Amino acid sequence: MDDRLERSVGVELSLVTVDLVIFTIREDALVVLLVERGAEPYMGRSALPGGRVRTNETLAEGARRELWEETAIDGTRLHLEQLGAYGDPGRDPRGRVVTIAYLALGPDLPAPVGGTDAAHAYWAPVAALLGEPGKLAFDHARILEDALERIRGTLEDTTVATVFCPDVFTLSDLRGVYEAVWGRALDPSNFRRKITKAEGFVEPTGEQRPQATGRPAALYRKGSAKRLSPPFLRSAS
Repeated sequence: MDDRLERSVGVELSLVTVDLVIFTIREDALVVLLVERGAEPYMGRSALPGGRVRTNETLAEGARRELWEETAIDGTRLHLEQLGAYGDPGRDPRGRVVTIAYLALGPDLPAPVGGTDAAHAYWAPVAALLGEPGKLAFDHARILEDALERIRGTLEDTTVATVFCPDVFTLSDLRGVYEAVWGRALDPSNFRRKITKAEGFVEPTGEQRPQATGRPAALYRKGSAKRLSPPFLRSAS
């Protein structure tokens, strides 16, 4: 390879970054993991965790390393999937930077701890961020919106909502996931009917959880199905 081309390729690789959209549910609200930037550009602004990919690591390896370095959350315990590539000119004031965004979901993930160039790491309510898009650095508001729409659609035709739940849960717990992600209330009776009729979505454990009032609630676990047929559409719920 020509030396000039090799040097050029090396520069391009150094300008590939990863950003992570990590969702969980806390106190019945959908929240996303953010860091407060401790370095320029955008020092002091909130951003998605992420950073540059090293030349000796894959994109996924870089994403997990950055997640650990900036938040002390172990990405190897999460299922990371690529959301998309973002490379509009001017998205980063340091130059032409292409980022690969990753999406991950988890049940009540731990409190993060800021590190490296992240002065602080914290969980932020998604609904509040959507109302204040200018709060996030770079083009991270757009990435967040794309990630939210991805999981909203995914909940319609897959059983991924159970990823937000503990090993055993009530149908009320599961309904809370849909309400938090879709941002609206669902009718309990209609929800129960659709979920229990969806083959392989959930399986009863035969156990119950005592309630503060009323009858104990039946407990379920994730079923074997990956996809829902028919889909559980937002427009029909």
